[in-house]
Amino acid sequence: MSKGNIGVTSANIFPVIKKFLYSDHEIFLRELVSNAVDATQKLKTLTSVGEFKGEVGELKVYVSVDKKKGTLTISDRGVGMTAEEIEKYINQIAFSGAEEFLEKYKNDAQAIIGHFGLGFYSSFMVSKKVEIFTQSYKENSVAQHWSCKGDPEYTLEDTIKSERGTDVVLHIDDENKEFLEESKIKELLTKYCKFLPVEIVFGKVKEWKDGKEVETGKDNVINNTAPAWTKKPADLKEEDYTAFYRELYPMSEDPLFNIHLNVDYPFNLTGILYFPKIKNNIELQRNKIQLYCNQVFVTEHVENIVPDYLTLLHGVIDSPDIPLNVSRSYLQSDANVKKISGHITKKVADRLSEIFKNDRPQFEEKWDDLKIFIQYGMLSEEKFYEKAEKFALLKNVDGKYFTFDEYKDLVKEHQKDKNGDLIYLYTTNRDEQYSYIQHAKDKGYDVLIMDGQLDVHVVSQLEQKFEKTRFVRVDGDTIDKLIQKEDVAKVQLSDNQKDELITVFKSQLPVMEKAEFIVAFEHVSATANPVFVTQNEFMRRMKEMSAMQGGMMSFYGEMPDSYNLVVNTAHPVIERLIGDEEKVLGSDLQPIIAQVSELEAKRTTLKDSHKDKKDEEIPAEEKTELEDIQKQIDELKSKKETLLSGYASENKQVRQLIDLALLANNMLKGEALANFVKRSVALLS
Repeated sequence: MSKGNIGVTSANIFPVIKKFLYSDHEIFLRELVSNAVDATQKLKTLTSVGEFKGEVGELKVYVSVDKKKGTLTISDRGVGMTAEEIEKYINQIAFSGAEEFLEKYKNDAQAIIGHFGLGFYSSFMVSKKVEIFTQSYKENSVAQHWSCKGDPEYTLEDTIKSERGTDVVLHIDDENKEFLEESKIKELLTKYCKFLPVEIVFGKVKEWKDGKEVETGKDNVINNTAPAWTKKPADLKEEDYTAFYRELYPMSEDPLFNIHLNVDYPFNLTGILYFPKIKNNIELQRNKIQLYCNQVFVTEHVENIVPDYLTLLHGVIDSPDIPLNVSRSYLQSDANVKKISGHITKKVADRLSEIFKNDRPQFEEKWDDLKIFIQYGMLSEEKFYEKAEKFALLKNVDGKYFTFDEYKDLVKEHQKDKNGDLIYLYTTNRDEQYSYIQHAKDKGYDVLIMDGQLDVHVVSQLEQKFEKTRFVRVDGDTIDKLIQKEDVAKVQLSDNQKDELITVFKSQLPVMEKAEFIVAFEHVSATANPVFVTQNEFMRRMKEMSAMQGGMMSFYGEMPDSYNLVVNTAHPVIERLIGDEEKVLGSDLQPIIAQVSELEAKRTTLKDSHKDKKDEEIPAEEKTELEDIQKQIDELKSKKETLLSGYASENKQVRQLIDLALLANNMLKGEALANFVKRSVALLS
């Protein structure tokens, strides 16, 4: 029996390990099972090169819990250790046996996980005492028993062990009793060890018998030792990829496509990435790519290795060349990470291009689900945009798909305005904007559907990319103004007629929260709607962006929605309304208009006489006279507005025209909609 001190420079090393080495205490199980797998893999390597000629036997790693004794044990039948090896690899912290073994057998070694020589000491994060019982594979070696209570002192003595390999026995401390629960250990083994290359056994398989769960004699193997990503693409069928996706995400819909990564130069990288079905919330779908190092789970946070827009993908990446910190808890930054990230981006773009070229019907069929990935990539990275512009699609209201070049060819003859700008019309809701779409189609124009989560951003990007091209929503104005081929016909109304109609319509507009209406006039055509609602393209787009981005854009989100209530002066209904209003109110309004005109002329004359005078040079009586004139004008205008508002409230057609315009824009709801229906029935009676 020997006694000694572990080779560390400070007696405080254990508290440091316990508190700071690992971000999460549960990592200890991953580290110890990984060590056991390494020991097993080393034996396989020694057997393959002829250095071990004994009976290999069944090579599994066993994990067991003894709640009564308060122990958790990890056992393997790997290479084991001699007393000298314990002194070298256990008693000297951070002297990695895996690193030394890899160097010696670099051409033959099975996948060895460990690199830092610190994994074993993670056991002290949850243990008051740790024991090792080990028997080396070497002939004539003596089994050893090592014991330590979490301080620099240890004991090492000869013992008797019936089988080759190592048992690590953790005496769980009072603060970590949860690690004596079978359910907790099963959860951690499933999380961290699900795809280790050596079978991990945790108890026996259980089955229901006579109404209760009983153990069978069969080992409960918790891992898949040969997951799909470790195999060659040529050896896998499409159903194999789908089955593996279900293994990763049991409750998810089947994916759209997959990409098999298989690189061995200039770095090692394997994995399978999947395009899942995503309709809306991007954030909820992030962090679904699992990062592995030699089949050991590391993290689901891969932002540093996968470009941000590709974190929407699901799947697995495995690379021993991704630099990790000693606890394998997070990625470190170096040139390899950038190379791997660049390769993944290229691989994804190439795979999408391949699918598009080889099976365009399938690509189009899945475009509505795929486009959020592609658009996010195009918005995020210029290199991806350059590749994606060849296979990104635009979809029109008839359900047809076009590449950017194809769509330009479709509309370039008919949809140029008088300035030579190519106008792309689009809708965000085919049902709500149906009448506007129909007006466009009646003119022979095509309308795109842009109803996706990122479409408002994509529209702005494409306007910058496409030469002399503008995207305008189909309900943004009259169709003749959206694609203005010639000068618009002038509105043939006097200023008084405009003022009166503005008052008539404004007085009957419903009060809508965070919405403002401006009454405008256009001479469109006799066949167009008599009154309709439009919204400024720039402001609407800014508000939509602010709803997604926040930050500096939130300024636009706080502003009320501004709409134009456009009165079509070419429509017979409007012509009749003007005539009717003049007939009903003419005798009352004309004297008021004449008085206002006379007072305004008087005010102008007085103001002109004051033009070259300083304020103190203007006589007080003239200032008083100006104030009296303005007061009379305001009173007369108020009287005029009262008469016009009263007329409008009595004329059911005015409110009917407004409600029809709102209804066409899906803006008529609740009580206003009920009143519209009631009024419509009354007008038919």
